[in-house]
Amino acid sequence: MTDYVTVSAKITVDLRKKMAELDIKPSEVIKKALEKEVEERTRKMLYEKVEKASRIISKVRREMWVKAIRESRNER
Repeated sequence: MTDYVTVSAKITVDLRKKMAELDIKPSEVIKKALEKEVEERTRKMLYEKVEKASRIISKVRREMWVKAIRESRNER
């Protein structure tokens, strides 16, 4: 079972009235917005880690990769 917590946001009275007129449920909007933001930031973080790993890996000479692969094959 998933546990839940409550989050809140302060909005203007005018905005709240407009939301009521348009039958907008703030909980649904907030939930979707937070899920989207978490997904975007997670992707950005992973991209940055891949970029960093790529810079490190690019410094390794081709001969070293070949040697490592051959040694790995010989260990089997």
